[in-house]
Amino acid sequence: MNYRKMGKSGLKISEIAIGTWLICDGAVETKTAEAIVKRAIDLGINFVDIADRYAHGKAEEVVGRAIRGIQRSDLVISSKVFWPMSDNINDRGLSRKHIMEAVDKSLRRIGTDYLDIYFCHRFDSDTESEEVVRAMDDLVHRGKILYWGTSVWSAAEIEQAVGEARILQAYKPAVEQPRYNMIDRHIERDIMGVCRRYGLGLTVWSPLAQGLLTGKYNDGVPKNSRGDVTLWLKEDLTPANIQKAKKLAALAQKLDITLSQLALAWVLRRPEITCALTGATRVEHVEMNVMAGGVELSDETLTEIETILDNDPNKRLETN
Repeated sequence: MNYRKMGKSGLKISEIAIGTWLICDGAVETKTAEAIVKRAIDLGINFVDIADRYAHGKAEEVVGRAIRGIQRSDLVISSKVFWPMSDNINDRGLSRKHIMEAVDKSLRRIGTDYLDIYFCHRFDSDTESEEVVRAMDDLVHRGKILYWGTSVWSAAEIEQAVGEARILQAYKPAVEQPRYNMIDRHIERDIMGVCRRYGLGLTVWSPLAQGLLTGKYNDGVPKNSRGDVTLWLKEDLTPANIQKAKKLAALAQKLDITLSQLALAWVLRRPEITCALTGATRVEHVEMNVMAGGVELSDETLTEIETILDNDPNKRLETN
């Protein structure tokens, strides 16, 4: 396993990480979910990403059970705050009240004294940036979190938080967690540049485009798959994208790797990326994904991939 620094911080994270949204959304049994997390750690993955919203707290509980007996300092554990956790009007958003109460609930569910990273799961337009930054800074000083970050924030929103932290002489966000894969490259336009400028790492989710970049949908939509029963993939499951996936699968076969490994190696080609957050419904998925960490793509292969994708957002801006 290879490890990368999270931006300009000193924290080092496995470049393949395990996310828990998929394994705790009801798609797999609890025992299997715990086995997936344990196997990931056995294979050298040190970053386990959670959110209080995942399965309404169940993901945190599953991870808590999976890591029992493992030395806490060997792990990097994150959780997130923002989405409603009850009907209570204050049990949501990024108010100081919600942040302070939510972190204690997450710590209890996981069974740990601190989080390595605490993410603001979305930007909260109802709460002033100063309030958010001060709350996160206080949590760092109290030892409940070591770093804080943003998730799915715009470049302008990240800059605003960094600027507020400078004014307050507070801890600034150290990491952003956006969606990024071969199909969705929007962060290359401005978010990646802003994070590079201010030293934020990027822990990206959906590197396999919700399964599209595994080849799962190359011959149609399997019954009861995410593409069949959810709306998550509706915009991505287009004839054009499926054709791209087929061409990429053929390229991967020539390289003697899987399409998933090709897609993960492509994400990790960028030095700005700290890690690719992968999901899994079986232990074998984790084992195959980890192998992508050792895949290096030649300039010739990257050029061929760009030809297939034809979706570089910066080139499109130049054309327009």
